[in-house]
Amino acid sequence: MLAPTLRSILDEPRAPAPPARPWWDRVLVPALTATVVAEAVLRPDLPMRPLAVAVALVVMPALLWRRTRPLLATTIGFGGALVLLLPSLLGVSAEVALDWMIVILLLPYSLYRWASGQEALVGTAITAVPVVLGLASSGSLGDVVGGTTVVVASFALGAAMRWRAVAHQREVQQVRTHERGELARELHDTVAHHVSAIAIQAQAGRAVAATDPSAAVRALAVIEAEASRTLAEMRMVVRVLREDEADFAPQRGVADLDELARMSPLVSVSRSGSLAGLPQPLEVAVYRICQEAVTNAIRHSLDATAVTVQVTGDADVVRLRVHDDGAASRPATTVGYGLLGMAERAKLLGGTCESGPDPAGGWTVEATLLREVPQ
Repeated sequence: MLAPTLRSILDEPRAPAPPARPWWDRVLVPALTATVVAEAVLRPDLPMRPLAVAVALVVMPALLWRRTRPLLATTIGFGGALVLLLPSLLGVSAEVALDWMIVILLLPYSLYRWASGQEALVGTAITAVPVVLGLASSGSLGDVVGGTTVVVASFALGAAMRWRAVAHQREVQQVRTHERGELARELHDTVAHHVSAIAIQAQAGRAVAATDPSAAVRALAVIEAEASRTLAEMRMVVRVLREDEADFAPQRGVADLDELARMSPLVSVSRSGSLAGLPQPLEVAVYRICQEAVTNAIRHSLDATAVTVQVTGDADVVRLRVHDDGAASRPATTVGYGLLGMAERAKLLGGTCESGPDPAGGWTVEATLLREVPQ
């Protein structure tokens, strides 16, 4: 039992995409460095003052790398703590204790939050050396219990935040995978329709080829157009398809947008521009995004009196906007996986989808989708 657990820990990769140096670090670390140095300089009872200042100048800047190089930062931080502890352990001097050195407790947190499994184990061992020596030399049970609790809490908080981030990432990936599967099934239906049209036109052309060659030529032109469209959509299927069974249920489109008005008396739908002849994936995407946005507005808008759906067909793109005039702030559930699904569907079709509070009041979802299926 222990061996598989240890193996899983050792195989744990680093947390993805750590922020390198946020602005608050670039402000906080110099401020902490100056504070620690000031404490070392101004405390009259501090033994071995040059050593304390030198350690502070080395340890504090290492905090800048606690996310991208957590093991290195931990080694420097607790190595410095061990250096400050050694004079008292060797009986050379009283303990060189700097109050502000407590900020190195950020390092165990960062180690379990960002490091790989192997780095976390090595960093734990490095951390344990000065912590155990310091607590053992204190001679006070209260100091031992309190110090151990603080260090363990730092580790536990980092592990908890890492687990939370991993769980969120897994849920996001599940939403994206589901949306890709839905789009792949819809594209499967579209391709099947085009292939059926090609077969029918080929049969018709073959039947009239001998008696009406011009009709056969027209059939070939239709076959060529359908085959080109099918090829483009097949490429999209290959790009987004996952292993799943196709669903042959009829798909909604632009013509079905009026059904959204039946969801609530607050909802109104308007269309403008050229919306004829849209590819089936685009038709379905327009309907699904509008449907999700209207559903969110009905569920989450505060004191809304109107929800407007506007779809506009331009030469190269289709634009849609769903706006409600409710309070701009929404419950936390609003910014959830439905919005992520809309954005993912738009991205797969080469477009964009954004949502958030409207400067004029209320909440707005806006999407721009390409009229042509991406190759």
